[in-house]
Amino acid sequence: MRIFKNAWFERFARKQKIPDAVLRDAIRRAEQGLIDADLGGGVIKQRVARPGQGRSGGYRTLIVYRQAQRAFFVYGFAKSQQANMGDEEEAAFKKAARHVLELTDEQLAALIQNGQFSEVDDDG
Repeated sequence: MRIFKNAWFERFARKQKIPDAVLRDAIRRAEQGLIDADLGGGVIKQRVARPGQGRSGGYRTLIVYRQAQRAFFVYGFAKSQQANMGDEEEAAFKKAARHVLELTDEQLAALIQNGQFSEVDDDG
């Protein structure tokens, strides 16, 4: 399973001090079927913990996800800062998911090269 962050999420995670290990844990839970919300169309919502705290008061992340293949963290927010997404936002993420999940390895490598995506470090 390869895990990626788009450039927006990379900045968000850095600013909120969310380590890659926490992102890997969110995907590990999804791979076990523990998905907080399946929005359909290849988009899931997973909670991630704030540093030093639990998941319930932490962040909500939107992930473009295909089980056992790829996961792309594309958006995050603190529950206390934003209500759930509207229908238009959700539809936009689903449309993007269709495109992102169909990327070839070569296309993905090019997007990583130009900084649009980065790969989450493997924990070995």
